[in-house]
Amino acid sequence: MTVALIHGDRADVRCFGRTGRSPAAPPCTPDTVFELGSVSKTFTALLLAEMVARGELCLDDPVERRLPRCWRAAKVRSAEPIRLLHLATHTSGLPGLPPGLLARAVPAWFSNPYETYGDEQLRDGLARTTVRGKPGSRYAYSNYGVGLLGRVLAETGGLPYGELLTERVCRPLGLRSTTCAPDPPGRAIGYRHGRALPPWRIPGLPGAGAVRADGADLLRYLRAHLDGGPPTGPGAARSTAPGGGLGAALRDVQRLRLRLPHSTDRIGLVWMHRRSGDRDLYFHSGGTRGFTAFVGFSPDGPAAVAAVANTAPALDGRFVQAGYELLRTAGRTA
Repeated sequence: MTVALIHGDRADVRCFGRTGRSPAAPPCTPDTVFELGSVSKTFTALLLAEMVARGELCLDDPVERRLPRCWRAAKVRSAEPIRLLHLATHTSGLPGLPPGLLARAVPAWFSNPYETYGDEQLRDGLARTTVRGKPGSRYAYSNYGVGLLGRVLAETGGLPYGELLTERVCRPLGLRSTTCAPDPPGRAIGYRHGRALPPWRIPGLPGAGAVRADGADLLRYLRAHLDGGPPTGPGAARSTAPGGGLGAALRDVQRLRLRLPHSTDRIGLVWMHRRSGDRDLYFHSGGTRGFTAFVGFSPDGPAAVAAVANTAPALDGRFVQAGYELLRTAGRTA
């Protein structure tokens, strides 16, 4: 387990245990890489906002116009256009998973359910999708939606999702180990009920869950959200994007877009938001078959927490809840 914490002017990364159950497994360090699962969606949101800042995309762009030309026949059946903003706020009307994925996932349900679902399957799934209701009218969490958003960003940027994320987000923010590669150096081994699992693979929907990172990078990532911009000073990468580039993007993902039904919680671009006393909390959790992750930050304090573990998510969500409680209380005495 790794816990990265920003508390006022202080920052620290604490590590516990080893990267695997073998006695020869190295100890966990700030450089140990963990699978982030759905925390990847926050990276996709930042990439979207960065491309909007460059003028390459608009949040109101219809998804259909941004798909590969050879996919145009694979049109989602919807009474009104699904827009990029809908994908980034889970209001597209798309189901949680694309058609055809569950059937392919069954043989590897407890290890790598997304492994055989690639670009071809995603294209075919689009042609079989019918949206119920009006896009933008109802919140419903969707891996399908954010995964499709990642595919649109890759098409617009002219690079595979992982490479585009590295070029536009990771390198400018100084994230040295963050990657979508399934087997990066220094990775922890994931476990489910004590059984070691292979690396998580999600080729057709990488924007929904393919990102990996170490504790040191997660600290830098959250610090950038608190600072509202990438690192500065000698050696820091500089954005040449018009409109503020990553600085504008880091602020834009925090702009609240809608209130969740039957709740006081709201959502920005992917990030969930909650008021706790007089503080704003932004957070997201994630999990793969062998990893659990939580990230969150509060500009008031400031405070930020990233907690990752190489064990499967618990049914009661206690690890994620502990990360949230640490965030909720950390800034009070900052």
